[in-house]
Amino acid sequence: MNQNNKPDLFDALITKATLKQDVYTNTFNTFKLFKSVIKNIVADFHKKIKRTNKNIPFEYKNKGEFEIELKFGGDILIFMMHTNVFEFPRDHFVMRTSYIKEDIIRSYCGVINIYNFLGDSFKYRRINDIGYMIGRIFVNKDMHYFIEGKREIGLLYNNFVSSIMDKKAAKEIVESAIRYTINFDLLTPPYERVKEVSVNEFLSTPDTMTIKTGKRLGFKFQADEEEIS
Repeated sequence: MNQNNKPDLFDALITKATLKQDVYTNTFNTFKLFKSVIKNIVADFHKKIKRTNKNIPFEYKNKGEFEIELKFGGDILIFMMHTNVFEFPRDHFVMRTSYIKEDIIRSYCGVINIYNFLGDSFKYRRINDIGYMIGRIFVNKDMHYFIEGKREIGLLYNNFVSSIMDKKAAKEIVESAIRYTINFDLLTPPYERVKEVSVNEFLSTPDTMTIKTGKRLGFKFQADEEEIS
């Protein structure tokens, strides 16, 4: 290798590594915001439910640095931060915005995924049950964020240019995810999809059953696909 090229090589390495560290830090700080917001929402719910005689679960679990579990009613939301930094594909519509064209490194983002599972899937160890990603949050070096997701989540938070992550934004996102989940009901799967069952499946214990349960199992999920940003 030409020794004269080394400074450029090292500069490129330092620039890219610094960018990714900045994006990671912003994403991690965003994830900590989600933890704080969720704990506050849980506390507010417990204050409200205390005035009634209802026994409705609403629980926060810290599953580590990069995972949060929020259980409410019969549902679980899992917020999971990916530890790597990503760039949008070149054919993604975000890459065609003036915001990215003005500064291409704005397209490098950390990602926080939001998944919805049935509470009983974990309670009874139904390992073949299906969960759904209902949203994923992208955070860049300037703390701007963009969300791809379903209904309330994806449609309200897709302005990468003006959306800046702070505690207020984090609270709105969490509340939107809860609201979407409440309205995302478990549907009876089509009869043709479940009419046959093997003896092995019928006799299996819940933790080894291969019969799947999911909110849209057996359906095309078309209505929600049309609402993805």
